[in-house]
Amino acid sequence: MKRLAIALTAGMIALGIAGTAQAHRDDIDVSRLTGNLNQLSSDPVLGNYAQAEQSLARNAIAQLAQADSHDRPHALYMAERLVDTARASAQLQDAQMKLAQLDREHDQIQLENTRREAETAQRELERQRLLNQMAQEEARRLQEQGEAYSMAAQQAQAEAAKAKKLAEAQSRVARSAKREADLAAKAAKAMRAQMQQQDAGGKP
Repeated sequence: MKRLAIALTAGMIALGIAGTAQAHRDDIDVSRLTGNLNQLSSDPVLGNYAQAEQSLARNAIAQLAQADSHDRPHALYMAERLVDTARASAQLQDAQMKLAQLDREHDQIQLENTRREAETAQRELERQRLLNQMAQEEARRLQEQGEAYSMAAQQAQAEAAKAKKLAEAQSRVARSAKREADLAAKAAKAMRAQMQQQDAGGKP
């Protein structure tokens, strides 16, 4: 009888020790997963993402803490998977946000490059327009200058023709005056000769 009592007592002590060890192991798992989840939620970057997944993982840890020995393996598996899923989802969302930011920055850079290229093209177009305008003004000036030279040449030709006609008229007048002078000289010579003859005939 005494041996039976001792055996029962030893068995109860063993069960108590086993139960205490199991409870301690349960507390370690709950603390480990809670610490992992708290580390994720307190992260200044990742903690802002996967809020729904973090909430599911926290609920799974709470269920693990309340699970009996029969349901515990499944509850532990689910809690671990949901904590891992929460971290992976947060990392994925962070990567997606960074990629979207890079895409926006790339688009902004492309837009800025396009704007600068458009401004450069606009400045070049304006420069070409000014050069074309200057070329047109120079062509118009040369044309006007050429027309002025042409008119001056025509006027000079007209004045030269007029001067030629005037010179020809003066030449004719001079020739006529010379002829008249020659005739007058001849007449005067003849008159002197006649007068000399008359003077010679009247002498005794």
